[in-house]
Amino acid sequence: MSRALAVFHARFGRATVYQLNRPFNVHAHREGHLIFHVGGTPAHIDVCDQRHLMGEETIVAVNPWEPHNFVPNDMENGAIFFVLYVNSEWFSPPAAREQGVRFGRTCFRRTAALDRCIRRTAALVCGAPSLGCLDGELRQLIDSCYEESWRISDVVPDRPCAEVTDFRVRKCIKLMSDSPCAEIELDHIARESGLSRPHFYRLFRSQTGVTPNLYLNTLLMERALDAIVATESPIADIGFDLGFSSQSGFTRFFAGNVGMAPTDYRRAAKVLRP
Repeated sequence: MSRALAVFHARFGRATVYQLNRPFNVHAHREGHLIFHVGGTPAHIDVCDQRHLMGEETIVAVNPWEPHNFVPNDMENGAIFFVLYVNSEWFSPPAAREQGVRFGRTCFRRTAALDRCIRRTAALVCGAPSLGCLDGELRQLIDSCYEESWRISDVVPDRPCAEVTDFRVRKCIKLMSDSPCAEIELDHIARESGLSRPHFYRLFRSQTGVTPNLYLNTLLMERALDAIVATESPIADIGFDLGFSSQSGFTRFFAGNVGMAPTDYRRAAKVLRP
């Protein structure tokens, strides 16, 4: 069974160490995403329909809103991954501030210096630190990964960044964001924005890079994670508040996107304060 070994939430993002042995659903994050293999059998991850190896010689970076899913190679024991979810406040390279959280390529080499930094920072995360002792290490690691992903010797075509310019799609996003709910009818959202269902799906994906369903699932996961970590509300109540008809339905949804049950995630999660 996949489990969380350490989970830290802060206003800058999340730092986690997971033991994973189950595949995920295709999902996305509003944050940037850095994944480091630190133990067990290497696995794969599909990012924008391309498969990449997550092993001790590579680093995988996922830009905001890029669809991806985890594909384990060892379903019995799994592997241990150090995972960062990076929002713009944690993304400090000066060149990056102008374009937001964007890495140059999905999979790039893990140099000896990066490997030492990864293992040192992962050990800190597992040591139940304060934000004060962890923040500098995380920023250094993120900055170093950013620079390596854009290294000239590894030039690749730029990864497109979707910008929502159509007012109808912006309205759809506002309607979903105002009150994300598992029972939202996307056909109703389309009609409210003056679009037919087929036109809505095509236009939304061309503007955001993801389907309306995937976008809504991301919003639901953000609300679920916030409620699980920041409140003591029962898991069933959190699921019902998000529009799930049963706790088992919410648990399946959460496990499909995070890799473990919400109760296991809450047990490991801590909030770091400045």
